Amino acid sequence: MENRKILLSGIQPSGNLAIANYIGAIKNWLSLQEQYYCIYMVVDLHSLTVRQDPKELKKRCFEFIGQYLACGLDPEKNIIFLQSQVSAHSELAWILNCFTYMGELSRMTQFKEKSTRHGENINAGLFTYPVLMAADILLYQTDLVPVGEDQKQHLEITRDIAIRFNNLYGETFRVPEPFIPEVGARIMSLQDPTKKMSKSDEDPKSYIALLDNPDVIKSKIKRAVTDTGKEIIYNENRPGIANLMTIYSCLTDKSFSKIEEEYQGKGYAEFKAHLGEIIVETLRPVQKKYEVLMKNKDTLYNILKDGAEKASKMAQKTLSKVQKKIGIIQI
Repeated sequence: MENRKILLSGIQPSGNLAIANYIGAIKNWLSLQEQYYCIYMVVDLHSLTVRQDPKELKKRCFEFIGQYLACGLDPEKNIIFLQSQVSAHSELAWILNCFTYMGELSRMTQFKEKSTRHGENINAGLFTYPVLMAADILLYQTDLVPVGEDQKQHLEITRDIAIRFNNLYGETFRVPEPFIPEVGARIMSLQDPTKKMSKSDEDPKSYIALLDNPDVIKSKIKRAVTDTGKEIIYNENRPGIANLMTIYSCLTDKSFSKIEEEYQGKGYAEFKAHLGEIIVETLRPVQKKYEVLMKNKDTLYNILKDGAEKASKMAQKTLSKVQKKIGIIQI
């Protein structure tokens, strides 16, 4: 690992990977893979808190891994795998359940929100979701976890669990820190720029999927909600145009002032047309590489198998250490 810090991130195979995922996470990962020892996983076990169609779940897992690779993640520089393929995640989660308090879990905002949305299926997995997430992180002695605002609470409970266990049994887990990119961390919905863009939004017009074709991309940007003003000026009080300018800035590395200068005297229609083209050209090589990858499933299988083997070696070291400290016999 060359003494590099370990950075871990996971994503649920739900919905469609969107431009927000690319800007807020994947694009940053491309530079992070040169600085850190990076572990990226598709957390398929977490997705089971909602009833899944087995064929669709399997399909989406492959699609997400394919898009990761198509975006430029290098399996030689990163560990890329499916969470379910490393049994230590489930094993450590059970142990950590016994060191996590009901009161802590009941205060999780995400549990409250999802319980409201999925009232017909408030299962135990939904309640203990943060404990499995803690196991995901702590297994790899993770230093840094890229998190959005909606996941900060889960990282905080992970830290609490690690500190509690360390206080009881001595230094066992590394206590992870949040890694929050300053730029492009929050891309908002195209139809409601006051809320975060979600890859699982029921309205497909609210996000740009990485696999959307050029005509669909241009149409979605053309119909994106803007504001009553006409000038291309970045102002947080005008969330519609501010969101589109953020996307433009992140994909071109141009400052807001530079964008304002370029579009001085021009209207929304011209700006949106150019932004649509920028997104299309950004995603064109990604989509082309993705098509090639998905025609060769053997390559994906081999990458996932290799990633799971590497992850298992790291995870087993931590799991064995935990088991030894709590008195489970090692054979």
